[in-house]
Amino acid sequence: MSSPSLAIRVLAVAIAVTLLAAPAAAAISCSDVIKDIKPCINYLKSGSGAPPSDCCAGASSLASAATSTADKQAACACLKNAAKNLNVKPELAKSLPGSCGISSPIQISPSVDCSKIS
Repeated sequence: MSSPSLAIRVLAVAIAVTLLAAPAAAAISCSDVIKDIKPCINYLKSGSGAPPSDCCAGASSLASAATSTADKQAACACLKNAAKNLNVKPELAKSLPGSCGISSPIQISPSVDCSKIS
């Protein structure tokens, strides 16, 4: 049995390098993001004071689910579009993670640059 030709070996290496270097696809869907943040919508549009507990539970769930850079950027893009459509109060959206006692780089803002989230 003869060994594979040089062209086949080069092709195999090129495919392996491509697969290893490919960015991970986001595992989180926009419907998952909306499901988690849905309890916050009324608060973000017209609330005041502390966010409701179900809102914080959803925000915490989202922060836990979005672990990879791809997930965080996908969640950010989804929230960015939602913020545009829902006309949320920027100050409430910005303070939501801190008000819920969570740490998250994902912002709810129509002007956030999601490509800068890592």
